[in-house]
Amino acid sequence: MNGAGLILRLLTACEVEEEEHEALGGDLESIMESRGLSEADILAAAKTYTPSGKLDEYVLLASGGHSGLVLAIGVPSMRILKYVAVFSPEPFQGYGMGGLGDAVLYGEGKQRGRTLTWGDIHHPNLSETNGDYDGEFMFVNDKANSRIAVIDLTDFMTKQIVTNPLLASSHGGAIVTPNTEYVLEVSQYATPLGGGFAPLADFQKSYRGAATFWKFDREKGRIDPARSFAVELPPYAQDISDAGKFASDGYVFLNSWDTEMAAGTLGEGKPFLESGASQNDMDYLHVVDLRKAESLVAAGRAVEINGMRVLPLDVAAKEHVLVFVPEPKSPHGCDVTPDGTGIVVAGKLDTHASVYEFSKIKDLIERGEFTGTDPFGVSVLDFQKSLRGQVEIGLGPLHTTFDDTGHAYTSVFLDSTVVRWNYTQLDEPPVSMPVQYNIGHLTAAEGDTAHPKGKWVVAMNKMSQDRYVGTGPLQPQNFQLIDISGPTMQLIADLPIGLGEPHYAQLIKADKLKTLQTYTPAGVNPYTDARGTGAVAPGEERVERSGKKVDVYMTVIRSHFTPDTIEVNEGDEVTLHITSIEQARDQTHGFAIDMYNVSVSLEPGRYEEVTFLADTPGVFPFYCTEFCSALHLEMAGYLLVRPKGG
Repeated sequence: MNGAGLILRLLTACEVEEEEHEALGGDLESIMESRGLSEADILAAAKTYTPSGKLDEYVLLASGGHSGLVLAIGVPSMRILKYVAVFSPEPFQGYGMGGLGDAVLYGEGKQRGRTLTWGDIHHPNLSETNGDYDGEFMFVNDKANSRIAVIDLTDFMTKQIVTNPLLASSHGGAIVTPNTEYVLEVSQYATPLGGGFAPLADFQKSYRGAATFWKFDREKGRIDPARSFAVELPPYAQDISDAGKFASDGYVFLNSWDTEMAAGTLGEGKPFLESGASQNDMDYLHVVDLRKAESLVAAGRAVEINGMRVLPLDVAAKEHVLVFVPEPKSPHGCDVTPDGTGIVVAGKLDTHASVYEFSKIKDLIERGEFTGTDPFGVSVLDFQKSLRGQVEIGLGPLHTTFDDTGHAYTSVFLDSTVVRWNYTQLDEPPVSMPVQYNIGHLTAAEGDTAHPKGKWVVAMNKMSQDRYVGTGPLQPQNFQLIDISGPTMQLIADLPIGLGEPHYAQLIKADKLKTLQTYTPAGVNPYTDARGTGAVAPGEERVERSGKKVDVYMTVIRSHFTPDTIEVNEGDEVTLHITSIEQARDQTHGFAIDMYNVSVSLEPGRYEEVTFLADTPGVFPFYCTEFCSALHLEMAGYLLVRPKGG
């Protein structure tokens, strides 16, 4: 008897009262019949069903694309647990809505003097210790605006945004080195480094890419721009990157496309970028010697561009900091195997997964055995001599992740499949499984670490087409959970994602996340992890006026604000210093002022600070935005702005 049959027998054998049968709409067999469910459907449901109060074993941390958010999703339940506000305002979390988060989003996040209210998140990456997730931090890149954000996983809040002073777009990020010494951000579309103008006719002369190594200070939990540097790259479109581990530790690898250096039609009858960048037979895998780059920068070989130390391309080429290996056309995936011995590359216009052998690459470099150089003097290795081998897996391969049995899983875009193959024994026949539809990224349980867990793969599909009830022309994208624990892959659950185009994700064991339940003692500023400068205890609430500046020191607890009346004059600058003195788990309050575009979240023990100009006279209620108690609606007060001359 198979597993589903056993489930049927156990459930239908239970002694259930007749009226309970009727309340449930019949027994399991009749429900299956009425809904057209198979035993396989019931077995899949049993694998994902997580009863109320039971916790998921894994948490999927996925990009929200151009929503500017990160998604936290429980696995196997496929329940959305949280949206993490990063590059976009988010009222539920009070981020970018008048509170302390404004300094991160609109202050640190300002790029070239411009205030930005969105970002295009592509590649969330978790901090690592010895090549494994440690559950402490997450880093995400903004492709559209060349920014990196630091998220503290104790409270799932964005604590820092750094803007890249060199680049106009960055796709290959935010990859970490095995002990999170660096967060790597790599350019996508070449531009003049540091900004400024150059005509497209000068593309090869004036346009460049760069690999930026942001130094991470683990103790402070922040990136240190002063200790960071970049390596200048040719004006190819660099793509996905990955860091070496074990034998390949100290190296990073990144793909590229448009080695043709096509820049569009230029109004001169040249081909569109799409076709112009698809002429060559091969593109270049970039091999970067990070340790050598570090030493050359420390020795003063870098130049400064917009405040960032940059190792020039000619130095990187001459010193073999940067070396190229030909790779199949238009590659998108670049994934280091768990043991660090291989690099898997998949070209969208190829049908293979190509496995490079790091030891062969290193040996060729050390022996100076090159086939020539590119137009910028970068040495090029022999393709075949650098390979472990290739596996035929289908049309449009993209990204690869790994399990704990020596198998790789590659997304195949055009075929809409996940393909399992053995990266150590390349002659093992690959196995494919259909997904719905046009899969982009995929992830396995800790599948890009030194010690993958196996068990689950999540396919991140670009289309959902016929999967869900119609919601208009803009349809959700589709995450699909795949059970890889048995001899065959089984698709067992779908999850629509309707807030942006998710790209990459990482799947971490839930028990590695050590999250806070409250900020203790009350009055913690979550952006400094220290007591807020204006935090107060009960009995210390007050209003202080100095000329046209008004400071209100307020406490919050079920079910009132103290003070609950604030009276100011038109034109006053008002600062609210708000301390939640709650210490009970999940007793969150909010604070919003009607008409003044202020909304902050007040988790237990949190300190918030809101400054605004009382420029509109009138009477404005303020209230708690979280239904916190039976007297929630009564948790309110008034801001009175007396008109000038009134």
